[in-house]
Amino acid sequence: INQEDYNRVWIPDAEHVWKSAEILKDFHFGDNILELLLEDGTEHHLPVDPSNPQLPPLRNPDILVGENDLTALSYLHEPAVLHNLKVRFVESRIIYTYCGIILVAVNPYKQLHVYGDAIIHAYSGQNMGDMDPHIFAVAEEAYKQMPRNQKNQSIIVSGESGAGKTVSARYAMRYFAVVSKSGSKTNVEDKVLASNPITEAIGNAKTTRNDNSSRFGKYTEIGFDRRYRIIGANMRTYLLEKSRVVFQADNERNYHIFYQMCSCAHLPEFEHLRLLAADEFEYTSMGGDIRIEGVDDKKDMEETRQTFSLLGKEKMPLFLAAILHLGNVEIRNSGDPGDPHLAAFCELLSASAEGLVRWLCHRRIVLVAETVVKPVPKERAVSARDALAKQIYAHLFDCIIKRINTALQVPGQQHAFIGVLDIYGFETFDINSFEQFCINYANEKLQQQFNLHVFKLEQEEYMREDIPWTLIDFYDNQPVIDLIEAKMGILDLLDEECLFPQGTDQSWLQKLFNYLDANPLFEKPRLSNEAFVIQHFADKVEYQCTGFLEKNRDALYEELVDILRDSKFPFLANFFQEEKQSSVNSKGIKVRPARPGVKAANKQLRTSVGDKFCSSLSLLMETLNATTPHYVRCIKPNDVKLPFEYDSRRVVQQLRACGVLETIRISAQSYPSRWTYIEFYSRYSILMSNQEAILSDKKQTCKNVLQRLIQDPNQYKFGRTKIFFRAGQVAYLEKLRLDRLRGACATIQKHVRGWCQRRKYLRMRAAAIILQQYIRGKKSIRLEALKQGWATLVIQRYWRGYRMKQIFLVVRLASITIQAFTRGWMARKRYKKVREKALILQKYARAWLARRRFQTMRRLVINVQDAFRVTSARAFHVEDVTKSLLSQQNKENRGLMERLTHLASANSHTVDRLQGLEAQLEKSNSQKASVEAREKKVKEDASLVSLEVDCYRRLSLLYEPFEKQQLILATDNLMEMYYPPPLEHRANICLAKANFDSFTQVFDETTIGRIAENNIDIQTQDHEREVESLKEEIKRLKEERVSLQRKIEEDLNKLQNQKNSMDRKMKQQSEQARGTYLIVQTPTPAIPKDYLGMLEYKREDESKLIQNIILDLKPKGVVVNVIPGLPAYILFMCVRHADYLNDEVKLKSLMSGIISAVKKVIMSHRKDFELLSFWLSNTYQLLNCLKQYSGEEEFLKQNTPRQKKNCLQNFDLSEHRQIFSDLAIQIYHQFVSVMEKTLTPAIVPALLEHESLQGFSSMKPTGFRKRSNSTCEDSETHTISSIVQQLSVFHSIMSQHGMEPGLINQAVKQMFFLVGATTLNNIMLRKDMCSCRKGMQIRCNISYLEEWLKEKELQSSHAIDTLQPLSQAAWLLQVNKSTDDDAKEITDKCTELNPVQIVKILNSYTPIDDFEKRVTSSFVRKVQSLLHDRDGSTSQLMLDSDYRFQVTFPYRPSSQALELLQVPSSLHLGFLTRI
Repeated sequence: INQEDYNRVWIPDAEHVWKSAEILKDFHFGDNILELLLEDGTEHHLPVDPSNPQLPPLRNPDILVGENDLTALSYLHEPAVLHNLKVRFVESRIIYTYCGIILVAVNPYKQLHVYGDAIIHAYSGQNMGDMDPHIFAVAEEAYKQMPRNQKNQSIIVSGESGAGKTVSARYAMRYFAVVSKSGSKTNVEDKVLASNPITEAIGNAKTTRNDNSSRFGKYTEIGFDRRYRIIGANMRTYLLEKSRVVFQADNERNYHIFYQMCSCAHLPEFEHLRLLAADEFEYTSMGGDIRIEGVDDKKDMEETRQTFSLLGKEKMPLFLAAILHLGNVEIRNSGDPGDPHLAAFCELLSASAEGLVRWLCHRRIVLVAETVVKPVPKERAVSARDALAKQIYAHLFDCIIKRINTALQVPGQQHAFIGVLDIYGFETFDINSFEQFCINYANEKLQQQFNLHVFKLEQEEYMREDIPWTLIDFYDNQPVIDLIEAKMGILDLLDEECLFPQGTDQSWLQKLFNYLDANPLFEKPRLSNEAFVIQHFADKVEYQCTGFLEKNRDALYEELVDILRDSKFPFLANFFQEEKQSSVNSKGIKVRPARPGVKAANKQLRTSVGDKFCSSLSLLMETLNATTPHYVRCIKPNDVKLPFEYDSRRVVQQLRACGVLETIRISAQSYPSRWTYIEFYSRYSILMSNQEAILSDKKQTCKNVLQRLIQDPNQYKFGRTKIFFRAGQVAYLEKLRLDRLRGACATIQKHVRGWCQRRKYLRMRAAAIILQQYIRGKKSIRLEALKQGWATLVIQRYWRGYRMKQIFLVVRLASITIQAFTRGWMARKRYKKVREKALILQKYARAWLARRRFQTMRRLVINVQDAFRVTSARAFHVEDVTKSLLSQQNKENRGLMERLTHLASANSHTVDRLQGLEAQLEKSNSQKASVEAREKKVKEDASLVSLEVDCYRRLSLLYEPFEKQQLILATDNLMEMYYPPPLEHRANICLAKANFDSFTQVFDETTIGRIAENNIDIQTQDHEREVESLKEEIKRLKEERVSLQRKIEEDLNKLQNQKNSMDRKMKQQSEQARGTYLIVQTPTPAIPKDYLGMLEYKREDESKLIQNIILDLKPKGVVVNVIPGLPAYILFMCVRHADYLNDEVKLKSLMSGIISAVKKVIMSHRKDFELLSFWLSNTYQLLNCLKQYSGEEEFLKQNTPRQKKNCLQNFDLSEHRQIFSDLAIQIYHQFVSVMEKTLTPAIVPALLEHESLQGFSSMKPTGFRKRSNSTCEDSETHTISSIVQQLSVFHSIMSQHGMEPGLINQAVKQMFFLVGATTLNNIMLRKDMCSCRKGMQIRCNISYLEEWLKEKELQSSHAIDTLQPLSQAAWLLQVNKSTDDDAKEITDKCTELNPVQIVKILNSYTPIDDFEKRVTSSFVRKVQSLLHDRDGSTSQLMLDSDYRFQVTFPYRPSSQALELLQVPSSLHLGFLTRI
């Protein structure tokens, strides 16, 4: 693209590295100046060499700035990368950015709310390009590729000190621990995380750049089993900085563990260590500042001590305290050797004090003929002391790592692993020594591996898309690696020099100058003879040779080793045993030894530090090459540790060092911009002609458009699924698109303005015409016309008055007629109501009078009977005859009564006979009550017996003998009416009556009274015995009722005939009694046939009942859907029967069987939504039945009289109700989980990704991460219609099963909350979804869901309220975000969003077109200040999508009559019997 006017470019700047400028004048070949306008408004003339013009790099369009992936930029170069990172970090507060396969993580120096468990679950299962860049996305990609590709994975985290490597590695391991819980009870994932505190305590320290800098490299292999659950872990460490134990620079500290122990020196468990304050020990006070702001060493020590258990015993404090005391041992030229710190050191480690003093200050030299002990200078003695301290700490460090690895191993075979490499990045300081040399050497190896991997991925991409592969020139750092590790290289010469006892740093440096002077990558400094320079891939680094030999030897005299080896402390003695051959060599990895044939003097360490590091690095590279690597580059934004401060010079230095810019350069040389055909078609359809747009083949359409727009075919390539663009082509297409949109806007504005002007002109023209009409009409008016007009008005007035009068009369007549009929109807209605009430009053009054007359007559008859019976008892010989006759008569009467009762009860169904027996029981009870009342009355009137006899005498004097005989006959006939004697005994009865008449006058008043009392007692006893016998009989009949049911049904026809004949006899007798004595006797009506709402079953059929009604029942049957809740009703009817029989064992067995069977069905069909819905509905219905028929007052209010009669009688099932309630809650949660699992995969594609509004495309250029998954397109496209359809399916199934509407409302509300929370969480984690057009689509989709609620009449569920946070987020994306009024409106309306979410949306807002404006940092700060005082706001970024509303089961009494319910034959429950 030519350097045209108004294009923007980047020019170098000393302060900001690069700064933006705008071209004022076209540049032509041969010009020597490029006229530019800087952002501050000043003009700048950039000189250009006319012979070889090097023009400044072009700036990307603003629409491409701030992308998630740097490879999505059209112009790929250093200033574009630097600016994109700055915009994301400073303006959007986003710390993660993709750069191809690299995740760039910028340290914010501030705690962010983006690492919670909710974030982990949000990234779990997602494609890497679908979410915003995050360390969790890299971890998920590694975890997902492990089973998919059946290959081990590695995550390589690198960066300089203070960039956040340790934190990133820790979060990656935490992600694996959360998403892949181990199946064993060892909780190995918790142990992996628990090992971090102790490794950081012994391996991290404060430096000038970082308060928690890792001073060693760490590669942690997390093992997984075949189900890809964590099964163990293993940790390997590299190049521990041992020199920090004995030396720290200014403002630096030793390892954290020393300060943690000193802070706890006063504790009882540390008293024996004789610890002092940290500033009193030499090894902890060298740096000056012993404290870290915001760090509590004492609190950290508590966390570290919790992991001491990994070592088996707490031996680590002994060694650490001994090292501190050793540092305080003072080396003197002469004097008393006694030293308290030396004594403490020897006591703690059980070592010889004398031997230690001797060999710290002396050295043994073995000659040919003799051995000489020679004192050493003070400096050499101090070096020996420090070397001993370093060696003890190094062995302790290795031992701790070994113990941690042992604790992290669990039984089981490892199937795969993911390695997390936390290693130092490229380092360059003012003074660079041996440690920086090894670190940069490791980074050279890693950079080489990275370059090869990048080219491999690029080659696979090109081959997959059938794009010709051409080699690209790139920087190969193999020469630098050869310079360091090849034969006669730097390390080789260093090891060789270390073998000579008299070797020095200067002699080694001179060898380097002699052997490597011809190498272009090796230089000799101009102003120093103690340093050398190496040209690394990142930068030139000058190394000071001082200390190289000593650090490489890591020398420790054999005499000191022997003293510690002879320690009585076995744990210490094991540290210094003879080292065996390294396991590295045993694995067949060829590591070049440094002259192994030469033996070291004085048995110093056989293997140098450089040789060990080279071997371990080779093993690491072999491991990484066998895995699929994932790269995380940590960037330190500034050196003062200020939050969200961006120092461009420091950042670009690190970008160059970590290989990011090299990746950009490689990508820019090929085809960095890649679009799928669908994305290209959606984005640039505006550039298509009508003929191109109507083609059905979108792929061919894209080809036609590109060939027309870009003439040079080398600027793009067509792949199988994607289009590959050269650098700058996407920017050119964006410019064409913007020009087309601007042209369309101008056209629209032109037509709208023309239309507005035409409307204005037409309105003015119409007004002018009207004015002209009135003006012209006024001149032509004449007097005659005025008269005619006035006459016309008068005629119209009278005519209209006449018409209105006629209409009024008609309406008035109709109104009167209607009033008449209405008043008559109302009067008749009132009369009818009064008449009905009068009839009711008359009925009750007449009934009361009739009852009063009957009671008076009955008392009179009873008194007369008592008197005559007492009189008749006076005759002695009559007494025998009477007793015999009465006994015979009673026997006959009892037989007749039993026959009558048998016939009356046998003529009906099972239920009819039962009710007959109950009626007989009630009758007996009433008889008993009447007898008791009579007995009480007689006892009360005992004193009046003589008076009654007197009244009887007077009555007999008044009445004639005939009348007396008639009264006696009437009394006896009454008895005969109730107990008719047989025909053969009637003669005897007549004879008894004649004898009774002859002896009537024999007895006197006193005898009559005594006999009356005796007769009353006898009758009372007889009635009591009769009642008791009736009770026993009823109890026996209840038990035999079931067996009699079937027998009665067989004899139904026979008994019906007997019933008819008995009815005729009873009717004849009643008519005869009514005609003779005028006493009304109503025959007993037949008891109607009625069921009791119970189902009877045998104990042995209980398992069959459970199997058929629960375990084998399918919810798709017609019967169970016609009668919702049928299984619940059937089970409850069986429960009622067990309660009726008062059988506690049977009831408990049935209830336990129901609960166990339902649980079994739910557990075996955990994913069957229809079955869960069915049993949730039935469990709820059964719970309601247990409440409705419990007999408790609160549940009886809405029951019918029949339902009140069917209540449980014998048992309280409140405990079982609680169990059923818990079971229903369990089913509900499983039921909701199935719905969530069904809906979740469709929520984000439907509500966010699908373009529901036609013509509103929100697609933008994508980067490598999105491209890597574009080939795997989903077979099913989810839309908002699919969400609504799935919700309709759920609602239909729930309604079909008769689920309580309240439960349906709760389930729908839970689903709507899931939709809202999941969508909002994705918006928070996807910057590409934060645009105005996306807000419009979200609000449109919410309206569809609201329409569905109205259609299903579910507004009462308040489900739409759960979408308020999402609705407000969509509104926030659409509203203006520029002025103070906008900020106030946002804070007032976004009440459902917390401040963190509002700020996150504002920072993530991404314009889709150049017409949209970005949200400025000042506006975001304004909103933050307004939200600062909001009460009750949380700091959580994510909504908890797993949150469940508390479920309630409202009590709704059922109107279903149990007695009318029939068991369908399709349920195979023939063994149940209706009672």
